[in-house]
Amino acid sequence: MKSTQQLDELIKFANYLADEAAKISTKYFRSSLKIEVKDGEYPVTIADREVELRLRGLIKEAYPRHNIIGEEFANQDNNSEYTWVLDPIDGTVAFSTGKPTYTTLIALLHNDQPIYGIIDQAISKERYTGVAGSKSYLNLNEIRTSSQVNLSQVRLNATTPYMFTTDYERNKFEQVRKHVRITSFGGDAYSFGLLAAGHIDVIMEADLQYYDVAALIPVINASGGVITDWQGKPLTKGFNGQCLASSNQELHKKLIQIINN
Repeated sequence: MKSTQQLDELIKFANYLADEAAKISTKYFRSSLKIEVKDGEYPVTIADREVELRLRGLIKEAYPRHNIIGEEFANQDNNSEYTWVLDPIDGTVAFSTGKPTYTTLIALLHNDQPIYGIIDQAISKERYTGVAGSKSYLNLNEIRTSSQVNLSQVRLNATTPYMFTTDYERNKFEQVRKHVRITSFGGDAYSFGLLAAGHIDVIMEADLQYYDVAALIPVINASGGVITDWQGKPLTKGFNGQCLASSNQELHKKLIQIINN
């Protein structure tokens, strides 16, 4: 980063983007929406596209040379040191069925490293943010992950069992599930905010894209947690879609060992 002042300006702008996204998503929430299907299976609505177009337009106006990665439209690569990663409506299924657990995800990367992330739930007005190497917050309150290291007491979450699409993934999830106390489903990226705030201990996911995880990385790490792929490797643009987030390093190591035993 060139300066603390520059980072502060970018963080302020990122939160402005989240404010603008919230205006659009709340306008469409629990309205009559046409649910389309893209890529053969994934739902999309007018809200997804309208939010992303608005954010892209604001970024191009304020920082025309910055790169943009988004879910709904083509990536913009200007060979900049800064990249914005956008998931306009993470949890389109939840959004389309009136559940207030969808989020807008906004990440800022510097030289491909996530340095700031936002998980914003517009209906409950919960905004989880994190600065790499610093702290994570729920709105203005600092948050920390749980200190749970006892597998028999762990609270595990996954968005849906259907995201584990291969026998390998289903078997690995089942191996982890057998060791924990509670398994819950649902929440999409909102669950990662809950993990950062200490309410969930482990999240195991698959079939994800980089725009699903980029914003989560600073929030989880800065709150004391760990987020990697199932082998313990960092989540990069080319990761294989498998994601494991844990509330602390000791717990994460135990889970990686179970998965790769």
